Amino acid sequence: MMVIDKWYRAAFTVIFGSIALVALHALPADAAGTENRVVMQVSDNDPGKWNLALNNAHNLQQALGASNVKIEIVAYGPGIGMLQADSIVGNRVDDAVHSGVTVAACENTMHAKKLTKADMLDKITYVPGGVVEIMKREQEGWAYIRP
Repeated sequence: MMVIDKWYRAAFTVIFGSIALVALHALPADAAGTENRVVMQVSDNDPGKWNLALNNAHNLQQALGASNVKIEIVAYGPGIGMLQADSIVGNRVDDAVHSGVTVAACENTMHAKKLTKADMLDKITYVPGGVVEIMKREQEGWAYIRP
């Protein structure tokens, strides 16, 4: 009787463990708690801050795997200068975008500074408002970093 009882417990564990595993994989990444998302604010026209943000993005990708983390760097205010075509960190921004990091420029700031998309680095994206973008990401559960 003891052997049968152990067999039933083992079978029960395997069957229900498998069901739980299938259910967990069927859930979206957010519900499973496995998706890593971070939004970074850069609002300083300081190459040091930009390099720090880009280093943070690189380190996150190295630690977690680039496919296991979504990273968005949002620039507004004076920080928008580092996204202009003649930026001294332009090559690093391009490398980050190539590695899967989203780098977004605030269109409100661009309008205030009379900048057009032609003035900006080629591969960046745009958001209507940088502060609003960060707020929305935080409401969606993204981690927030300001280097």
